[in-house]
Amino acid sequence: MCLAVPVFVVEVLEGSRARVRLGGVVQEVSTVLVDNVRERDYLIVHVGFALSRLDQEEAQRTLALMEEMSRAGGGS
Repeated sequence: MCLAVPVFVVEVLEGSRARVRLGGVVQEVSTVLVDNVRERDYLIVHVGFALSRLDQEEAQRTLALMEEMSRAGGGS
């Protein structure tokens, strides 16, 4: 199953790209589908594309649920 996941924007790059962090992993994603991305935003990302912006509270709640599922064996 594929999921769109919340990520934290570490740096906005040229060419509609951003460097984002999920856990300890940093990667680049396309931001072409989301307007005015800024550092410290939370984005929903799927297959390397940011789909939408998310507020910090909702992002943290979603990440906590994903962590709980992973610990319960539902993350595989």
